[in-house]
Amino acid sequence: MKITIIAVGKVKEKYYRDAFSEYAKRLGKYCRFEVIEVEDEKTPDKAGEAMEEQIKEKEAERIMKYIKDDAYVITLEIHGNKLDSEAFADKLNRLAVYGKSHIQFVIGGSLGLHKKVSGRADEKLSFSNMTFPHQLMRVILAEQIYRAYRIICGEPYHK
Repeated sequence: MKITIIAVGKVKEKYYRDAFSEYAKRLGKYCRFEVIEVEDEKTPDKAGEAMEEQIKEKEAERIMKYIKDDAYVITLEIHGNKLDSEAFADKLNRLAVYGKSHIQFVIGGSLGLHKKVSGRADEKLSFSNMTFPHQLMRVILAEQIYRAYRIICGEPYHK
């Protein structure tokens, strides 16, 4: 199984980079894991709706260059499906059983995802009704993927 996280922007804070790197290293035991960072657009203060739409569209163009036709695409969106860790593990396991060898998770920038990206998603996933910084979301997603593999393999995990 190959799992790719496509994310807008770079992780600036060292503590986020370190945490993400730790989970990426641990995931090497279970899957081929990679992250692709696409450049984010600067959002001016007091940007209007039209400008925000343009920014999301530019970021979407960058994201769409990396989305593979044969990949199962899961976007992280506030209005997506909410799963507990066991259901998320079951989802990943079922995708593998049904022959989906590449899963791509997409994390948008500070304004979220453009409808082009959202429309390409095979599934939309939400971790909470709350909004998280997209840099932190990478760490949370990587940890949940790692936890899912521990569950799938029958290994201990913290409940």
